[in-house]
Amino acid sequence: MAYQTYTTEALVCGSYDRLTADRTYLLFTETAGMVFATARSAREERSKQRFALQDFAHVRVSLVKGKSGWRIGSVEPLINYYSSAPSRAARGTVVSTVQLLRRLLVGEDAHPEIFADTKAILAASSSADEATLPVSLETYTLRTLAHLGYVPHDAAYTDALATDGAWLTRREPLPAAAAQAIKAGFNASHL
Repeated sequence: MAYQTYTTEALVCGSYDRLTADRTYLLFTETAGMVFATARSAREERSKQRFALQDFAHVRVSLVKGKSGWRIGSVEPLINYYSSAPSRAARGTVVSTVQLLRRLLVGEDAHPEIFADTKAILAASSSADEATLPVSLETYTLRTLAHLGYVPHDAAYTDALATDGAWLTRREPLPAAAAQAIKAGFNASHL
């Protein structure tokens, strides 16, 4: 029986070691959501996958759904956002973004809007002004909670939820209603 191969972009959100040389990765994919996928012999010195599949990396990956879960076929590295971050604040933004994804996203549900926002904030963290990073991260949190249905749309922060990329260049802090909505969204999510 032949298995179907899915080729998609993914963000490596974490990993843990299995057996002698295998490693299991938590991948946030564009088309399949958050999945655990296993790479055989990824920790061996001769492995070509171990450099591409580092934490905080953006990769193009071929996944195969088998009886025991997802398997990683081939990997093409695109960028590692953590290693390309120019400052400590930018690296902190990258880590906080991935931690938020791990906290809020569970299961194999596709979230293309969240994936696009995540790529945008991670790309902006390597080139943005350090003064805008905390505001961008807070706006990203609000947008992610809104996409998941935990935050209602309100006129006080409609511009932060707009579909254009203006939310990344925002310098002024979000209004108090947005901060309250983020807090209420986390409480509603029970996470």
